[in-house]
Amino acid sequence: MNRPALAALGASAFFYVTAETIPVGLLPEIARGLDVPESDVGLLLTSYAVVAGVSTIPLTALTMRVARHKLIAITMAIFVVSQAAATFAPTFEILAGARLVCALAHGVFWSVIGPVTARLAPPGQAGRATALVFVGNSLAIVLGVPLGTALGQWLGWRAAIGAVTLGGAICVLLLLRVLPKLPPRPHDLGTRPAAQLRAAVAIVRNPQVALLCLITAVLVIGHFAAYTYIAPLVRRDAGLEGAGLSLLLLGYGAVGLVTNFAVGRHVDRRPGTVLVALLSVLAVAAGLLAPVLGLVPTVIVTLLWGGAFTAIPVILAAGPLRIAPRARDAASALYVVAFQIGIGGGALLGERMVRAGHLGVLPLVTAGLAVTAVVLVLTAGRRVFPARLSEEDHDRTEAQLVS
Repeated sequence: MNRPALAALGASAFFYVTAETIPVGLLPEIARGLDVPESDVGLLLTSYAVVAGVSTIPLTALTMRVARHKLIAITMAIFVVSQAAATFAPTFEILAGARLVCALAHGVFWSVIGPVTARLAPPGQAGRATALVFVGNSLAIVLGVPLGTALGQWLGWRAAIGAVTLGGAICVLLLLRVLPKLPPRPHDLGTRPAAQLRAAVAIVRNPQVALLCLITAVLVIGHFAAYTYIAPLVRRDAGLEGAGLSLLLLGYGAVGLVTNFAVGRHVDRRPGTVLVALLSVLAVAAGLLAPVLGLVPTVIVTLLWGGAFTAIPVILAAGPLRIAPRARDAASALYVVAFQIGIGGGALLGERMVRAGHLGVLPLVTAGLAVTAVVLVLTAGRRVFPARLSEEDHDRTEAQLVS
């Protein structure tokens, strides 16, 4: 394991996830500061996800000839510029526009990070390396969002986004220093951008990749329908806001961090089994949030929800590396699109239901779509979540792509 490089990638993931989801914790503050409804602030996640989803495949295809270590650093530099603009945005429209610039780099960053992580790992340990990098995602939920929420409540939401900007700038320097040279594959260097784009789109015809993306979209739509509005949910159920909300988000992520480490030990051997277990816990925990439970039960089921969901992307993100080993970038790009469809669709669904006065129904939506995802995973079985790939599997995947 190239641990310094993995750590730099994990830190970069930390700030990307924090920046994307920080409106969840600062939703009331941003709404008051820019004089817009809370439901409109929730749409910041939707617009971000739409742009990231639409741009991921073409931008990933167009950048296949760029050295991977340089491309990661470039996407982080764009992140820094966009977050700096968001920090000083005088209106809600400019804030949304700054986030959309970040969304353009977002899809490329997440499409490349999986294959780069695999190149930094010993053979047969790509899943474990992915779990190590995704500690950054978990820490974003553990520390990034709750600390950003606390900082935003104390000094204002601009201070929170400014802190994210500074962290991203440090990551750019780290990536330039510790990442080894990772040139494009010879095949990518010899292929024109138009052909790369056609190949990236053609990966949709791979039934394993398509099913993985369907599972991802269904699950993430359900999760973000409720998670986007977790602040008003726990305010309704447990009277938590301000410091109480920050502490709950801290616990949400902390349990997820522990689960992430536990999953990392098994993701290369039993990914499907572990995923079904996590989805089952998620479905039960989210469903229990539908009624008004009171303080202690709300805290417990929210922590279970966080522990289950935070570890799930570790398994999903490692999927393209297994089922499309010779088209990792294209498959990862499609997976990122599915995830962004989930985020945007979930945030939009949540906004529609909150605006219609159905806040309490959102946890049931999350639970129902988690159960749907369980059924899809059980149906997919080893086709989508194999423990190991034989050489025959590699050849079969390549044949599917060619055909």
